[in-house]
Parts: sequence; C-alpha cells; structure tokens
Amino acid sequence: MTKTIELSEVIQEMRNVKTRMDKVIVEVYKQAKLKDKAEREYRIALAQEILKLKADGMQATLIPDTARGNTADLKFNRDIAKSLYDSARDSMETLRTEASLLQTISKYQDEL
Repeated sequence: MTKTIELSEVIQEMRNVKTRMDKVIVEVYKQAKLKDKAEREYRIALAQEILKLKADGMQATLIPDTARGNTADLKFNRDIAKSLYDSARDSMETLRTEASLLQTISKYQDEL
C-alpha cells in the first residue's frame, strides 16, 4: 500500500523549507563574520605574543609553541566559531537537499 502526498502538502512544505532557508542564510552570514573575527583576533594576539617573547629574550626555538600556548583561549574561541559556521553551512545544505526532494515529489505528483 503506497501513501500519496497531496500537492497542497508538498507546497506547504516547500514554503516551510523556504522560510527555514531564509533564516539559515542569515545565520550562516552571522557565523561567517564571527568566525573571521575570531580568526583575526587570534592571529593578532599570536603575533603580539611572538614579538613579546622575542623582546623578552626567549630562546627562538621555544617561541612558537609558547606563543600558541599563551594564546590557547583565543585559538579555542576561533575553533568554536569555525565549528558553528560549519554547522550552519551543513544545515543550509540539508535544507537544499530537502527542497530538492520536495521538488522531485512535486514533479512525481504532477505525473500521476
């Protein structure tokens, strides 16, 4: 026994997907800005820390690891921002797939 979906249901679901897609596009944009801001803050702090350690006379081979360790919280924030951005993009891709599926169902319904 196969269950058919009414065309009006498909159209309503398409509207729902469009509404959700509009929201996720705004969220992706917001997360992209936060990701880029976190990256900039981390890189600036890392560069400043490297210069400070050089000025303090630290052995050159120890500076990169020490500087990264001293800016670990900013790197953590950067990594979280990137993960949130990636998650938002994945959500957008899921909605695209859902919209494509609904279009396929709609075309199939037209053929019946």
